[in-house]
Amino acid sequence: MVSVIRLYAESDDQQKAQHFGAVLSSRGVQVEIETVEKLNARFFRLNPELALCVDENGLWLCAHGMKMQPDWQAETGRLKRASLKSEMIARACHLAEKPSLIDATAGLGHDSLLMAHLGAQVTLVERHPILFTLLEDTHTRAQSDVFLSQVVSRIQLVFSDSADYLKQQAEQHRTVDVVYLDPMFPQRDQNQQAVKKQAQVKKQMQLLHMLLPEDGEMDLGDNLLELAQKIAKRVVVKRPRLAVFLAEKEPHHQWQGDACRFDAYFQHELVAE
Repeated sequence: MVSVIRLYAESDDQQKAQHFGAVLSSRGVQVEIETVEKLNARFFRLNPELALCVDENGLWLCAHGMKMQPDWQAETGRLKRASLKSEMIARACHLAEKPSLIDATAGLGHDSLLMAHLGAQVTLVERHPILFTLLEDTHTRAQSDVFLSQVVSRIQLVFSDSADYLKQQAEQHRTVDVVYLDPMFPQRDQNQQAVKKQAQVKKQMQLLHMLLPEDGEMDLGDNLLELAQKIAKRVVVKRPRLAVFLAEKEPHHQWQGDACRFDAYFQHELVAE
């Protein structure tokens, strides 16, 4: 995991840079702030190493001439088009019932944003301090957006290892309606070459893969399924369409799409405390 990272900012944004530096330091990441004359395309081409930058639009991850952040504003169009009938994830997670839901594999938070828009009360769990800080900044900025403010009011961010968080919920006898899992690196456990060929990594994901190296079974999510089943009435796992089952465990039901599917595991005997 990244323990030291450079943070670029223009002189006008030094206060924001200092703020993010302090936040990341409190989460175990040493930040080296560097003032630059201009954060532009040429600068990013000349400074290709993995770093952070801050500007009037918030905190960004940057590398190899690219920069990215969890851009929830860009999801507004999709949210406005979405409905309980049109979204497969809504049927899989039973969003019509406005469930309490833990998203234990946060990523960029786009699925959580959609599920919150469709009525879920979402707890978004992320263990990586830099990705969590990016999500936190995006969540804060979305609160001032007229459309998104109501949506993000239904999203709570938790800085924690998902396995630890799920264990804690079980120890405290807490239950939720749904735990949602979308492992970051599903392609590593494919048993069919065709699946690897269909996964075209976008620029955003390229940077995420640089930040989050494949460093263990946590990223596959296998260990999360059993933990999730202890506290959730329904566990929903998003998978590439041809992927093997998570933890090699056959689901009770599936919803199939062209590129992905949702595997569901039901716990009919589990009731809220």
